[in-house]
Parts: sequence; structure tokens; C-alpha cells
Amino acid sequence: MTDWIYVVTDIEADGPWPGPNSMRSFASVAVTGDGTELGTFETVLEPLPGAAPNPDTYAWFQTFPEAWAAATENPQPAGAEMARFADWVKALPGPCVFTASPIAFDGMWIDYYLRRFTRYGLVQGPYEKDVLFDGRPGLCLRSYSAAITGRPVMDVPPAKLPAEWLGNIEHTHRAIDDARGYAHLLGVLFRMAGR
Repeated sequence: MTDWIYVVTDIEADGPWPGPNSMRSFASVAVTGDGTELGTFETVLEPLPGAAPNPDTYAWFQTFPEAWAAATENPQPAGAEMARFADWVKALPGPCVFTASPIAFDGMWIDYYLRRFTRYGLVQGPYEKDVLFDGRPGLCLRSYSAAITGRPVMDVPPAKLPAEWLGNIEHTHRAIDDARGYAHLLGVLFRMAGR
């Protein structure tokens, strides 16, 4: 496990669908299997041209005003930021596994933005030599939590896990906070699996 680098990522989007809605921010924490942090990446993105927030998602975000502010203040051009993210991942000192909770949601957004603005994706073809992530298709932290704990997958969101498993980092819906909590959770689950 310590040979791989886990790029634990959390995204914040203003709706459920990439394209009609926008990913507003995301953050990643790169950790080894033994929990050593190798670096962080955090950004706020400009909305996509022609996209608009989903009314229900926007209404939900208004109940977390600090999270909405963190996801929308000082946005940067998405193309430049996705290129910067790809460069950051490529500079990490080993093979990388994209990790998210759940990967079906966060991974969908990262894949869409990578493919739209870079030459990479989360899962690339078997004949491509220049890949961003080696651990295809990635690690779903939600599914892994369910497998290790023996609980149903719908019974392992952050609110239902012991706070210490998330490093006592509050799940604020601010991307960097949530990514740090998930990175800590990954280490806890690896230690549990090792027993």
C-alpha cells in the first residue's frame, strides 16, 4: 500500500450534471498508504460558459453559506486550473490512484473537466502511455468504508462515522476540509484492513 499515492479528492458543484452545471471548487490531498501527506491542491473554478446552478443545489448551498463562499470566491479559469492540477499529479513521486467518496460523483466531475480541458481522464485507454492516474479506475472510499466495516454502503457517509476516523476534521462541504478528512479516513481503513 505504501508504494501508491492516493490523490484523495473532494469536489463542490452547483448541480448534479457536468456541463449544464459547473464544478465550483475541488481539493486533493496526496497521501501514501501509511498516511504520509505528500501535498495538497486546492482551487476555485469559474463557472462553465452557458452553465447555470441547479435551483435545488443552490438552495441547499444557502444552508452552508461559508461553504458556498469558499467554493465561489476568487474563481480561476477552469482550463488553466485543470492543467495545473494535471501538472501537480504528474509531479507526485509515484503511481497515483484517484480516490473519492463516492467516486461515482466526484470522479464524474473530475473526469469531465480533465477531458474537456486537458489530454487526460480518470480512466484512459489501455494503449495510452501518458496517463495521469495509474490505479484505474480509482478507489471509491465510500465502497471501501462499507467493505471494511461490514456496514451497508448507504450507512457510511461522514456524519455516520466516528469523528476520530476523519481526524476530527469537521465535514464542512469546503473541499479542502472534506478532502483532508477523507485522507485521514483512508489511513484508518488501511490500518483496519491490515489487522
